[in-house]
Order: sequence, then structure tokens, then C-alpha cells
Amino acid sequence: MDSIYVDLKSRKPIYEQIVENVSSLVLRGVLKPNESIPSVRQLASDLGINPNTIHKAYAELERRGIIFSSPGRGSFVSDDLSHAADRKRTELLSALRTAAHEARTYGIGEDEAHAVISGEYSNDEEGKS
Repeated sequence: MDSIYVDLKSRKPIYEQIVENVSSLVLRGVLKPNESIPSVRQLASDLGINPNTIHKAYAELERRGIIFSSPGRGSFVSDDLSHAADRKRTELLSALRTAAHEARTYGIGEDEAHAVISGEYSNDEEGKS
């Protein structure tokens, strides 16, 4: 399994890195619905960071509907990820539009842009085989 990690040298706040990392693991299916995730104390120990930072990240993940907490049992991956998946899809499409606009602005033609995107999808399919 992929693990949760942070880059202590990054300018991005640690809690945001954890939110993005866990979200990615969940939306890619690495972490399955109803699967437990490390406790706040365990993850803080593993990463060597303050438990309050983990708690803040978990609170945001819960707010986004990616995880849920069960008192006395821990935190688990939500079994309804439709809102999280829709949100990620919207973010990705926005980033793709921005990249396409920049590519056009800097003279990258439509055929070349299509070739890059097609190449990425082909690479993805090869990796699944």
C-alpha cells in the first residue's frame, strides 16, 4: 500500500499535504471504503509531527466526506465518495482548462496538446496491463 507522507520542506501547510495525500489514496482506490486509517496519535508518531496537525487534517477530510470517525473505534474511509470524486473531477477539469489556455497562449498547437494527452492515457493503459 502507498503510505501517507509529508514534505517538511514544502511551503504547503502540512495538514493540507495530509488532506491531499489521503484524498488521493482514497480516490485512487488504494484505501477502500470502510477501511480504517491510522489514528491521529499513530500517524503523528509515524510522521514525527504534532497530533493537532493530524487532527486538523482529519477534521477537513471528514468535512469533505472522505472519512468518518467512530468514537472509540477510530477513523475510516467513507463508503459514499461521490461528493469527493465530483469535487476532484471539477478541480482536474479546471486545471486542464488552465493548462490548455496557457499552452495555446505559448504557441502549443491543438494537435500537439492532443498528442500529449493521448500519450498520457496510453501510458496509463500500458501500466494497467
